[in-house]
Amino acid sequence: MPADNRDHQGGAIVMRQYGGPDVLHFETVPLAALQPDEIRLRGIASAINHSDLEIRAGNWPIRRAEPFPYTPGLEVVGEVAGVSAFRVGDRAITMMQGLGGVRALRPGGYAEYVVVGASAAATVAADADPLAMAALGLASVTAFVGLQKIGGLANRRIAVTGAAGGVGSAGVAIAKAQGAEVIGIVSRAQHAEYVRSLGAVETLTAQDIANGALGSETIDGLLDTVAGKSFAAYVTALRPGGVLSLVGAVGGSDVSFDAFRLVDVTLTGYSTESLDGPSLQHAIDAISEWLRSGVIVAPSRTLFALREAAAAHSALEEHRMQGRVLLVPER
Repeated sequence: MPADNRDHQGGAIVMRQYGGPDVLHFETVPLAALQPDEIRLRGIASAINHSDLEIRAGNWPIRRAEPFPYTPGLEVVGEVAGVSAFRVGDRAITMMQGLGGVRALRPGGYAEYVVVGASAAATVAADADPLAMAALGLASVTAFVGLQKIGGLANRRIAVTGAAGGVGSAGVAIAKAQGAEVIGIVSRAQHAEYVRSLGAVETLTAQDIANGALGSETIDGLLDTVAGKSFAAYVTALRPGGVLSLVGAVGGSDVSFDAFRLVDVTLTGYSTESLDGPSLQHAIDAISEWLRSGVIVAPSRTLFALREAAAAHSALEEHRMQGRVLLVPER
């Protein structure tokens, strides 16, 4: 079917400077005609990521000569509205690959309509709950590939840091789905019950880790979204042959640990900056099947109207949320 090249308008969140949540404004913007290799998605939900907060605040500057105006959002689930390689009405998910983020090759996912290259999108099954897929989204893909770096998970003891957050909660569910015994590490004790509901057999707080609760050589692998001051304890807890896979550093990237541990363990990591379309489709297919069969459940989600992006950012920064926060265009 030929591309939909009709010009029209849609609402989007636009930043014109760095700052607090109040720099996020809802505006009506014109949408350009589609190129032959592009698709237009009518947004269903766009998840907010920690990266969005850092970019908005100016801590992670936008890497282009003229950063503003800028529409945030690293991901979106939507319905194909204009198309080249997809059918109109199909559901698709897209993330990273220049969508928003620091690269900002395209306006991001905080919009009623999002245009991306067809090769940067993955199909979402018609029977999949689009909000569940949005809640899993980039967080689950990051966790999926990060856990692949650890290797086979069946019957292994795997710890996940930031386990109540987006990537962490997806990591707990996916590790459990692959047969791991999962320890969820949380920042606050009140998140423990939620993390156990995702499949963790044990939960520890950051204070527990500081008090030595993880011990020495007690785990086979660790999916780390936090790093920071507890990093040395995580490395110490790895058994010989164990693997720590770093996918985030919300606690700070300046870390220290006993270098001699590198004789016995492996430190690796993954960044979704290297994500491509085939890798995205592979991850989404696996995650969708686990969701369909009930092996995993989507993390809890809180919905905000797209216009309420500023309030959603504030709620995240004040640590009032667990699971994922989704922006939903009004219909």
